Amino acid sequence: MQTNILSDLGWNHFFQSQLDLSALDTQLPFRVISVQRNLIECLGLDGDNQSRQVQLSTYHWRDDAPEDHPTVGDWLMLDRELHPVKLLERKTQIQRRAAGRESYLQLIAANLDTLFITSSCNEEFSLNRIERYLAIAAESHIQCVVVLTKKDLCVDPYVYLDELAKSHPQLPVELVDATDTDSASVLRQWIGKGQTVALVGSSGVGKSTLTNLLTNAQDQATAAIRESDSKGRHTTTSRSLHMLPEGGLLLDTPGMRELQIVDSEEGIHATFQDISELAQRCRFADCSHQSEPGCAVRAEVEAQRLDPRRLENYLKLLAEQERNNASVAERRQSDRALGKFYKQTKLSANRFKSRE
Repeated sequence: MQTNILSDLGWNHFFQSQLDLSALDTQLPFRVISVQRNLIECLGLDGDNQSRQVQLSTYHWRDDAPEDHPTVGDWLMLDRELHPVKLLERKTQIQRRAAGRESYLQLIAANLDTLFITSSCNEEFSLNRIERYLAIAAESHIQCVVVLTKKDLCVDPYVYLDELAKSHPQLPVELVDATDTDSASVLRQWIGKGQTVALVGSSGVGKSTLTNLLTNAQDQATAAIRESDSKGRHTTTSRSLHMLPEGGLLLDTPGMRELQIVDSEEGIHATFQDISELAQRCRFADCSHQSEPGCAVRAEVEAQRLDPRRLENYLKLLAEQERNNASVAERRQSDRALGKFYKQTKLSANRFKSRE
């Protein structure tokens, strides 16, 4: 296995500062590189400073809330026997409300530096979806780069560049052909040594192909899109962290058809900063920007200086995150009550045994 130093894996002062002076005498930092249903894979250095891959059971965190379980990109402290001791505080994280009827947070990745928001130059392209990713990333202050793929299959890819430039003129955008190594190499400039980058986007936009090109491997399965509707097929089924030959780490994620936004109000306001600033000039502090008199936001729409699509998406995301926040908060309260009951039951059982 390739020998690395901790900084190659993304270790820095933020994580070091969470430890006391003696911690590294008895503990070892390991980075989570994949999480299966019952298994966590970690990469770090053993006591002899040699690269070591470790498998841990998820059983250790069985009583913790879902958002407190290790996710890909996390740093774990293990003892010298390579047993888990603690999960370090995350610098950044990407999360969503779990798909389906479950009302809990699902972590997608932790400790990211940059997010590659990947979209195709075809019917799959959606400014609304891109803004959803931007809001989630902005909540954790993660840098974003939009990666437009399949330019080789598009008559005029600059149509999509123009749409992005109108709505988000400061947003970095890279136009690539994911099947061409030279074309995709422009993405390497965004991945410094020890930096962690994640590829996110719908199925079939080329995330796995880009991962194979950037890692100089063919580990990720790929599949063509359906020609009938440009919809992609799932190829990646789990998140995994890959070390790149030139340095840096790349996280490939499965395509997510449902990305329910939660705990991201600050990120939404940052993504739609112009609208948030306009809202400060509305006559009423609780203006909904629908039909109230003195609405500065509606005035900009009517003057054709603000795209009504952006306003509609801004209001939609705010309403969605408020609704999801309420359901997640209710679930958290229920989980805390259940956890307290389990602890009390366990304590009572231990007292009973001590009396025997």
